Amino acid sequence: MTDCLFCRIAEGSIPSKKVFEDDATYAFEDIAPRAPTHVLVVPRAHVSTLAEASDEALVGRLFLTAARIAREKGLESYRVVVNNGEGAGQTVFHLHVHLLGGREMAWPPG
Repeated sequence: MTDCLFCRIAEGSIPSKKVFEDDATYAFEDIAPRAPTHVLVVPRAHVSTLAEASDEALVGRLFLTAARIAREKGLESYRVVVNNGEGAGQTVFHLHVHLLGGREMAWPPG
């Protein structure tokens, strides 16, 4: 999808601070971090929301990629967040996982 911000970041046409990439995912630092570590993990294939996702392996891969990055960054505790839809705070409609760490997290998060 050519007009999707995260598709363009994953393909390299918009610069980002890459953290990790493989054939199915691309991870980069959030431009407005909410924690010392704030990485976005996106699928290379365009999927608008979690509710629209149908590839179980891909959704699992997003979470396992987030866990891998957390290990590589030495995070023992971290939060993984997926916002689904505008009412939940999703602002870019390309499925993405937020990896947040490096500080204490409050509960409930909202």
